[in-house]
Amino acid sequence: MTAPDRRTVASPPADSLLALVGGTPLVRLGRSAPGAEVHAKLEYLNPGGSVKDRAALAMVLDAEESGALPPGGTIVEGTSGNTGLGLAQVAAARGYRSLFVLPDKTAVEKLDALRAYGAEIVLTPSALPREHPDHVIAYATRLAKEIDGGWLADQYGNPANPDAHRRSTGPEIWEATGGRITHLVATIGTGGTITGTGEYLREVSGGRVEIVGADPVTSAYGGGDGSPFAIEAAGQYNHPETVDVSFPPVYRPEILDRIVTIGDRESILTARALARTEGLLVGGSSGTAAAAALRVAREAGPEAVVVAILPDSGRAYLSKYHSDTWVRRQGFLDDDRHGTLVDLVSPVVTVPAGTSVGSARSALKSSGQPALPVVLAGRSSPLPPAAGEVLGLLTASDLRGPAEAAVPVPTVPPVGIGSGETAAEVLARMDPSVDVVHLVRDARLAGLVTVGALRAREHSVRL
Repeated sequence: MTAPDRRTVASPPADSLLALVGGTPLVRLGRSAPGAEVHAKLEYLNPGGSVKDRAALAMVLDAEESGALPPGGTIVEGTSGNTGLGLAQVAAARGYRSLFVLPDKTAVEKLDALRAYGAEIVLTPSALPREHPDHVIAYATRLAKEIDGGWLADQYGNPANPDAHRRSTGPEIWEATGGRITHLVATIGTGGTITGTGEYLREVSGGRVEIVGADPVTSAYGGGDGSPFAIEAAGQYNHPETVDVSFPPVYRPEILDRIVTIGDRESILTARALARTEGLLVGGSSGTAAAAALRVAREAGPEAVVVAILPDSGRAYLSKYHSDTWVRRQGFLDDDRHGTLVDLVSPVVTVPAGTSVGSARSALKSSGQPALPVVLAGRSSPLPPAAGEVLGLLTASDLRGPAEAAVPVPTVPPVGIGSGETAAEVLARMDPSVDVVHLVRDARLAGLVTVGALRAREHSVRL
């Protein structure tokens, strides 16, 4: 088979890298959606690697014009990574200092890329209520005020964010499909991408294009409880202690016709499958969008023309979604090898932080468990606690204090093991002083396992 003859005319040299932002192509997902017309808009082909390049450039240019960002000033933002990368790229190209506050669970590839652009980084705990002074947005807002010449990009409230997509992303999709698009599918992070793109497509089509949000199952946008999810750069997490649970100002939910919720497992496995079946190396939020688009196409029928915006590249997540080790430890991949721990998955009795020692002792005794997980207080969900909300494991010896005292919460969170791991892999990396660990499936609490059970499992597998 020979390569297709493209015979394209080379573009003239760009005056700046920033002139190359936008203009990303559509590609049909032929092998993933045979018989359906599903196209992916490859936003990872922006020079900074994500859809956020568009908003980042638009916000900086707007701030320059208004005078909010002075010459030689400092661009500050709270970000999960992609907006920071877009802003760091603009800062480098236009001579600004840049400083970003990120959650401590941000993929290491994003952190390294930000440092490569010369950005300064501040990491803050990811599981904080919005009102906490060290929450990503609150921290960044404070720094921007303290720094001479500091300017907060404020992607969640800056109208230049959705306007960038109203002026570029929407028209590009309309032109590329010859006006044939019937459904737009995009994830909701700040809400800027789907709001701006959706507004344009709804207006130009006379309301014919259906605007569909793709959202993690537990995200508040789609009606979830706001508990943690494994997908970066999409969804809205609400800490149980968060008071203000409103949506970002740039997000206009009335633009959407509906929201399709996608579980973390489906998002991650879809992202991994796109690399193997389409040659598209994309991130987890792209997996969410693609999974939703494939579902929409199946429901809409063969006449539909579905376009999914794929926000970013899998190169930013090689240590996470595209790492076999990571997905097994999080329990997203547990059926491809002999001897995994998936059969040990079982319901677990937990107690919230703040429970009395007396109540915890009774719960541990009646449960018959080797330990009692202490979880973040205030969450009411039909799902098991997220792995990140497991604060510690308490044994009977930990509960010998006064009955009325609050249960002790370890200062160091426990290390969980994944249902996709084998006993040998777990034992090889475990601290020898640990007697019991918690099992994780789909990044949620799914069982308790003693070291003795793991050793017995390893022995039986060897036999």
